[in-house]
Amino acid sequence: MKRFTALLFAVAALSAHAGETLTVAATAVPHAEILEAVKPALAAEGVDLKIKVFTDYVQPNVQVAEKRIDLNYFQTRPYLDEFNRARGTQLVAIEDVHIEPLGLYSRKVKTLAELADGATVALPNDASNAGRALLLLAKAGLVTLKDPKNPVSTLKDISANPKHLKFRELEAATLPRVLGQVDAAVINTNYALDAKLDPARDALAIEDAHSPYVNVLVGRADNRDAPAVQKLAAALHSAEVKAFIERKYHGAVLPAF
Repeated sequence: MKRFTALLFAVAALSAHAGETLTVAATAVPHAEILEAVKPALAAEGVDLKIKVFTDYVQPNVQVAEKRIDLNYFQTRPYLDEFNRARGTQLVAIEDVHIEPLGLYSRKVKTLAELADGATVALPNDASNAGRALLLLAKAGLVTLKDPKNPVSTLKDISANPKHLKFRELEAATLPRVLGQVDAAVINTNYALDAKLDPARDALAIEDAHSPYVNVLVGRADNRDAPAVQKLAAALHSAEVKAFIERKYHGAVLPAF
């Protein structure tokens, strides 16, 4: 009996040591890189972090909503709000982590002034990022919007276009690949970095640190308070992660805390 009891304790201890696995969907840069940076700290707390890299902005949310994946880390709060409205999902933001300043890039010109009359500019085609891109173009003086504070402005909300710019709306992930085919493109920083663009050096116009588009860790109401999830949230909001972001990205990615 004593040996049986000891065996039970040993099994329990082994189970406790095994900890819990968290699977997180992320885009490659910088989200997956930041998650990789916190894996050792989480492992020390009994959390085995599995990172699943995606190249699109839809499936990470769909798979979390369907409970195929625990969490995701790739999107801004406005994008999450728009996705929930459009898809009828109830995903929740768990922790603010970083800001990726959206930038306008070109392979053909070096300054905004060089953009020719009638130039073609590519924009992300999802509502949140399209509105965000238009706000950036408005701030750069390229267009005027009916409501300069509307985060989901569309092309129909442009009230003045002095350079007669033409716009192509494309999937955000494809924008770096078509950059050489258009005069300029508004590109999310994660895709810009993945394409070896340096936002601090290459962007013709870029958002500043006061951008409301904070990238967040996202889950569901049924798992947001789980101990393993809270350990990950705390790790992503740590001094170590702040230092990692500042050291690795040199201003192309900014801590949101």
